[in-house]
Parts: sequence; structure tokens; C-alpha cells
Amino acid sequence: MARASSTKARKQRHDPLLKDLDAAQGTLKKINKKKLAQNDAANHDAANEEDGYIDSKASRKILQLAKEQQDEIEGEELAESERNKQFEARFTTMSYDDEDEDEDEDEERFGEDISDFEPEGDYKEEEEIVEIDEEDAAMFEQYFKKSDDFNSLSGSYNLADKIMASIREKESQVEDMQDDEPLANEQNTSRGNISSGLKSGEGVALPEKVIKAYTTVGSILKTWTHGKLPKLFKVIPSLRNWQDVIYVTNPEEWSPHVVYEATKLFVSNLTAKESQKFINLILLERFRDNIETSEDHSLNYHIYRAVKKSLYKPSAFFKGFLFPLVETGCNVREATIAGSVLAKVSVPALHSSAALSYLLRLPFSPPTTVFIKILLDKKYALPYQTVDDCVYYFMRFRILDDGSNGEDATRVLPVIWHKAFLTFAQRYKNDITQDQRDFLLETVRQRGHKDIGPEIRRELLAGASREFVDPQGANDDLMIDVN
Repeated sequence: MARASSTKARKQRHDPLLKDLDAAQGTLKKINKKKLAQNDAANHDAANEEDGYIDSKASRKILQLAKEQQDEIEGEELAESERNKQFEARFTTMSYDDEDEDEDEDEERFGEDISDFEPEGDYKEEEEIVEIDEEDAAMFEQYFKKSDDFNSLSGSYNLADKIMASIREKESQVEDMQDDEPLANEQNTSRGNISSGLKSGEGVALPEKVIKAYTTVGSILKTWTHGKLPKLFKVIPSLRNWQDVIYVTNPEEWSPHVVYEATKLFVSNLTAKESQKFINLILLERFRDNIETSEDHSLNYHIYRAVKKSLYKPSAFFKGFLFPLVETGCNVREATIAGSVLAKVSVPALHSSAALSYLLRLPFSPPTTVFIKILLDKKYALPYQTVDDCVYYFMRFRILDDGSNGEDATRVLPVIWHKAFLTFAQRYKNDITQDQRDFLLETVRQRGHKDIGPEIRRELLAGASREFVDPQGANDDLMIDVN
């Protein structure tokens, strides 16, 4: 079937290739005449630039800039010339010839040589007195150098001169302090029992603010009964020189409530060695003073609680309270009150045995025997060494033919001694050897009490002997069936 022909003629998008090949210049594209004209003009301008010519537009800009620069230079020259004219107008020349002639005529008329340095008549210049404030003077001295700092040799202010001056000033202060030391030593010797804990010749070297603050704290502690303690007082145990600081508060005048709170504070925060110092210097003295000054010679309840609280550190209590109390000679009432505290509080066995051994070696006294009885009555499992010390203590009171035991053989023994002997026989009758038992029975026969002696004898006879058996010998007696 034949293709239908369209009535509309199709328009060609470009010329046929044959026409392009037949073109005059042999190019396949048509050349735009406008572009060719522009390219020719550009090439012409470039050629002119290479030859040294500038177009009209650029030349107009150059001329305009040159004119502006010329106008600016002329304006500056005019301004400078005006300033010079004004400056010259200020200084005008004046002739003093007429004045000189008048002065010469006056000199000839009076016939005197007038001196320019001699005052006329009795004229005196008034001096103006200026008052300077102390603050202004101090500020002036701070910012300006003093005449003392001037070095006459070099003619300048030298830093070495200032340093040497400060050294000389410091040496003079040290000499003054050394001169004041004898007075301070005399004051230290007159202090009370608390200051005895300090070294000889050592004073309370504290700043004035600290002394003032803790003196105020001491005045508060005189009447303190309840509430919170001052914070300044609570930090004393953390100080290295707490003895000096606590001396400023005057512990002798503390209320009993403060003594208890202070004991609880110091014993719980200080070491055993430092707690011993506090107990010895403060608590022991208040304990004795309170018993002596009270009407019925009883101890204040709060101080009693303080003594009880001091047993929180057993070694500090024994070394700082009990041993000094016995060695310095206490009475039976003081020993009974302190012993009641010791009887109520549980003390470690090792501390009790060591304290008991120490008391047994001391010379005989009824107060010492009170503490011995209380420690024996605690029913601790004492080491054999302490038990032997107890046996030797009671044995030394028996009567010997040669009298080697001295006054102990003829001493009148109080009832507390017999009670302590009975307590030992009841608690430790099974922990002594047969020889020790015989010596103790001999002591009861010679120095026994009419009512307590038979009880001691009965307890000693009822006990079993402490005999040491060789374990190897015991094994030899065993019968072993070989079969």
C-alpha cells in the first residue's frame, strides 16, 4: 500500500551539506557579521595600546584625578599660610627705651644704688602654715622615698640599704624580747597546776585576738549549764597547742556541766597520751577540789559522770587519774568515790591486771587497798604473774623471826585489808600453788581478823592447787594396746 503524501511541505532545519561545501570560505557554519565587527574593533584597540595610545574614556578619568589632587594641595598650602600669619601676630616687638630712660632719671635724682635683693623697709614675708593629715602623710611616705633610705656614698636610693635597715630593726626587737624573758619566767612560775603541764620557762605565746576570744569563751563557760558549747571551744582538741589555749579559758572556774562536756570532747578526740594530760591537769584537780570544798565532802554528779567518761581510755585513766591520786596521798573517801566509778565500768583485763600489779608494789596505804579490792572483785582471769604478785603482797604482812619485812609485820591492818584478802581467796583460790597456800594460811593465823579470818581460812582450804604437770611425762603413763 502506498504511503499517503502530506500536503504541507516540511521545512529543513539546515542547509544541505553540499551547499556548505560549496561556500566561499569553506566553513560548515554561517559567519555572524556583527561578531566579526566587534572582534575587529577589539583587535584594533589592543594594537593601539601596544603602540602607547589611550582611549578617550580613560584619559578623561586621569585628567579628573589630577585636577582633584592639585586642588587638595593648594588648599593645604592656603591653610598653612593662614596659621603662620596668626602665629606671627601673637608676638609683637616692643621698645623699652622710654622705660630705661625713666629709670636712669630716678637713679640720678635719689643718688642711691637700689639693690634688687634688699627688702624695702621692715617688710617680713609671712609663712603659711599648712596642716597635713596623718593619712595623707602616711600615703606620702608610702609613695615617696624617705631621707633615711638615701645612700650618701653612691648618692642614690639603694635596695640593700633598706634590707639592712629592716635587719637592724628586727635584731633590736629580738634583743627587747630577750630582755623581757626573765619577767615572763617569773610569771610562769607563779601559775597554777594547769601551767605545770607546760615546760619550764615556756609561756602562753598566743596572738592577742586568740587570747581575747578565748577569754570571752571562758567567761561564758563559768555559767554554762545546757545548750550548745561555743564553736571556738569545740575546736580546741584539734589544735596542736591545746594546753595553752585551754589555759586561757581558766578551767578552774568552769561549771561542773562544762567539765563533763569537756571530758567527753577531749577524751574522745585526743590520743591516749594527750588524754592523759587533760585528765591529770584538769579532771583530777577538779575532782579533789570539789570534794574538799563541798559541805558534806561529796562529789558533784556531773564531775562524777566526767570521771566515769574518762574510763573510755583506760590507760589514760590509770596513768593520769588513778596512779597520781594514789601517789600524792588521797584519803579513803576520795578512793571510795573513785573506786565506785571503777567498779561500775568494765575495764579490759590486761589494763586491770597491769594496774593491779602496779598498785601491789606501792607502799601500804588504806586508799591503795581500796582499789586493790575493787580490781580483785571484778573476777577477771588474771595472768599467773599478777596472781603471784597478789600472794607476795599479802605474805609480806606476816611476822618473821628475823624481822626482814620491816614495818609491815607490826602495822595495824584496817578492815579493808582483810576484805581484800577475803576477796582474793574467794576468786583465785584455785590459781595458787600449795606452797603459796601454806604461806597465806600462816599469814591468816598471825594477822587474821576475828570475824573475817575464819572465812579466809575456809576458802583457802577449799581450793585446789595449781600444779604444773609435764605433758611428756603424762604421755609415758598411757597404756597402748598393740594388738
